[in-house]
Amino acid sequence: MPLPASPVSPLRILDLRLHADPSRTVLRPFHLGWQATSAPEGRVLALVRGVMDLPEEEIEHEYQAVLRDFGARHWQTEHIFEARYLEVAESLHLDGSTLSDARRRLLGAYFCHEYTYAAAALMNPSIVPAPNQQGMDDGAVRFVLSLRAVGEGHISSIAFRDGIVETDGSFMLWPESAFATSVQRTDNNPRNDPDATVTVQCNPESSLSNTVIFPITEQQANGLEDLRLTRFDHGDGDFEWLGTYTAYSGRSIRSELMRTRDFRSFDLTPIKGKAGRNKGMALFPRKVGDQYCMLGRQDGKNLYLLRSDRLDTWDDDGVLLMEPKFPWEFIQIGNCGSPLLIPEGWLVITHGVGPVRKYALGCALLDRDDPSRVLGRSACPILTAENADRAGYVPNVVYSCGGMLVGDDQLLLPYGISDIAVGFGLARLKDLLATMV
Repeated sequence: MPLPASPVSPLRILDLRLHADPSRTVLRPFHLGWQATSAPEGRVLALVRGVMDLPEEEIEHEYQAVLRDFGARHWQTEHIFEARYLEVAESLHLDGSTLSDARRRLLGAYFCHEYTYAAAALMNPSIVPAPNQQGMDDGAVRFVLSLRAVGEGHISSIAFRDGIVETDGSFMLWPESAFATSVQRTDNNPRNDPDATVTVQCNPESSLSNTVIFPITEQQANGLEDLRLTRFDHGDGDFEWLGTYTAYSGRSIRSELMRTRDFRSFDLTPIKGKAGRNKGMALFPRKVGDQYCMLGRQDGKNLYLLRSDRLDTWDDDGVLLMEPKFPWEFIQIGNCGSPLLIPEGWLVITHGVGPVRKYALGCALLDRDDPSRVLGRSACPILTAENADRAGYVPNVVYSCGGMLVGDDQLLLPYGISDIAVGFGLARLKDLLATMV
């Protein structure tokens, strides 16, 4: 007996693909370990002493060699070396008032390293309308795309691209420059406080498409994973861009909240409460009733609805929203980003895991006023990994952290492809609704 034909996906897959790129590098702080306690001095002090003891002629020679190697590979390279020197000098209480610029910057160079932030993987995108829509007409929308970039040591960071999408679904990304830059921490909160909010700022002369947010705190040490962005409506025209992500220390996880109004300055805040110990949380883009709402997978298998009176505190066990129902999601289900409000209710893109740990995307519809009511869900996947897209760093996976409405009747959905690339799909809302039972 022949197998039944696979249903036709409502998503039209677009040609554009983004790929992991080992040529994209930034200069980052390099932290030396310390010698054993029996050693006469630490490695850091020994290194500083070695540079301080070099004659000025050799300093000039060595520093010029560094500039020949790295000066043209990074933006404002000497400024980065100088800033890194100042950080080291402050921590070691060095008096550099009599040091030459070359000696200071060579010392800073020893405490930097070049990092390929997207060499291993590029995946799990999210997309939202940008804060600045000036000059847009005929329904075109400027957007911000976030990406999970994985580099050396399997450490995840947050990268961005920005662009414009037209009402017909055609879109373009602003090009990246040859140089990428890391955000800088600007808050005065205690560095050893695990619950403090961290504020970071983009370089004022760098575009968002060339900006990377790296792990900063101990809890984030092994990665900032799967940012789910949403444009949050506080009412009366007051919008804030919020995103939930997983902070992974290498030993434990917790959810954290990114807050920004301009994508130039970002607050990174730990989510308090027992729900914050889980991953994959996705915030509704406005209050429902008088409470904030969130989707989560509290038990690792099922999808839950959580409510809270505060954006940074989620101490609710939640109510069970959906369990695996169809074969393509029998292992587990979860959200693929924040719900989107359409005339029929809250549209949720979901993911399911089926046989041989194959990931697929589906969708569901929640009641507008009571999102604990599921009005429908797709019986078959709307997207699965097929053909060449099945091969990658993690095979047989398609995954998204959030789509965006285009015009009155379309969804633009960026999605990760087996953890090595990012693709884009476009669907009519009516076609998505037609997949639901």
